[in-house]
Formats: sequence, C-alpha cells, structure tokens
Amino acid sequence: MPTLDVTIDNRIGIITLNNPAALNAWTQQMQRDMGVRLDELDADPEVDGIVITGAGDRAFCSGQDLNEVAGFTENHVEEWLENFRQVYDAVLSNSKPVIAALNGVTAGSGYQLALLCDLRIAHAGVRIGQPEVRSGIPSITGMYLTWQSLGYSKTAEMMLTGRLLDAREAADLGLIAEIRPQEEVLARSIELARELASLPKQAFALTKQRIRATLMPGLEDAFAAALEADKHAYGDGEPQRTAGSFVAKKDARSK
Repeated sequence: MPTLDVTIDNRIGIITLNNPAALNAWTQQMQRDMGVRLDELDADPEVDGIVITGAGDRAFCSGQDLNEVAGFTENHVEEWLENFRQVYDAVLSNSKPVIAALNGVTAGSGYQLALLCDLRIAHAGVRIGQPEVRSGIPSITGMYLTWQSLGYSKTAEMMLTGRLLDAREAADLGLIAEIRPQEEVLARSIELARELASLPKQAFALTKQRIRATLMPGLEDAFAAALEADKHAYGDGEPQRTAGSFVAKKDARSK
C-alpha cells in the first residue's frame, strides 16, 4: 500500500514517498499527508530541518499515481489540484530548510515538488522533468515553476516534448545543486539540511517568506489556469485513456 513515511534523524525530519512498485508515484492520500507532515515538522521544536526522498533506488517521485488518473473525471480536478496547492504551499511556507534527496526518476508533480524545495541533491543516474504532455495532461503549474528557473526557451522545450533531463544537464541549468555518488545522496541532503539549519534562524525564515511571497501570486494564477485546462482535458478523457493504456500494458507485462 502506498504510504508516506516520516522518521527523525538527529533533529532532521525525513519524509519518504513509499510506493516503489510505481516509481513512488503519489496518491491523493499521500499528497494530503505530505502537507500535514510538512506543517507538523515545521511546528516541531525538536526538528531543525527536513529532507524529502523516495523509497528504493529507482525514483524520487514519478508524479501522480496513474491508477488514480485512469478513474478521474473532470469532477475530480478541483479537489486534485487543491491537494497539490496545499502541498506546494506547505513546502514554500515552511520556515525550516527543506532539501530534496533525488534518488531516481523525478517527474511530473514529483519534479514540481522537488523544484519547490530549497535545494536538490542527486546522483548521476537521476532523470528529471515534466513529461505530463505525454500522458495527455496539460503542463501548467510545472510550466510556471520551470519558467521561474529557466526562462522561456528551455521551458517551452521541456513542456512541449516531455523530455526528461539527465542529472548533469539539470545541474548545468541550475535545477540540481550537487551531484553525489548514489549512496551519498541522502546523507549529503541530511548534512546540508543541518548546515542550513545552523544559519541565523530569523534571517533564514524571513528570506524564505520573501521567496514564497515572490512565487505565490504566479503559482496561484497557474493553478487557476490549470483548473480550466485540466477540466477540459479530463472532460475529453485523453488523460484517462493514456493512463488506462499504460496501466493495462504494465499489468500485461507483470503476468
């Protein structure tokens, strides 16, 4: 069963997306839990920083669980997007360091989650990006967040092709802060969370507040646009057909 696991390592909270059979794709329940856990860790005086990672060695998070997408209708879109909005705001509004330990594929809403973290640590085998167009899903919030980092040209290429970047290309573009050996990614992320937590706390928190204030107006606008675009897409049924086809092929391979 897909879960969101939380452990504490010497004052650093570690949140693990645990659905390795589906490349740590997250369900709506996992998304709701993520927002709650981030808020709890932010409020916990025994926690100095937060690291988000994925279970296993294949993926950080491959995006929305396609088993859920296959059953969506346009009536599910508003709640689905609101879940994401709350998670994204929980990352941005967190006063503590939030580091993404990228242990594998980082795609779709998993890629967006990683972009919202303060820093991203990865290994050379990581692939990262926004392949939603290939799943029949308009890329709206991912486009906004990528545009803030990379500008028009690279954003348009990534959103319209759905191509995943390898770790070196992503690092050269500034999407990844450090590339480490695979076995060091989590330990380095924890170490970095501690380093940032040792900085003057008020200045750190106020700087993060300003980052949120700068990003949120555009992000709210992107969510409003996504609501209209996704209702249209799910009303047509293209995402459900694409997801259903993928799930059916995966089930056939596993027999």
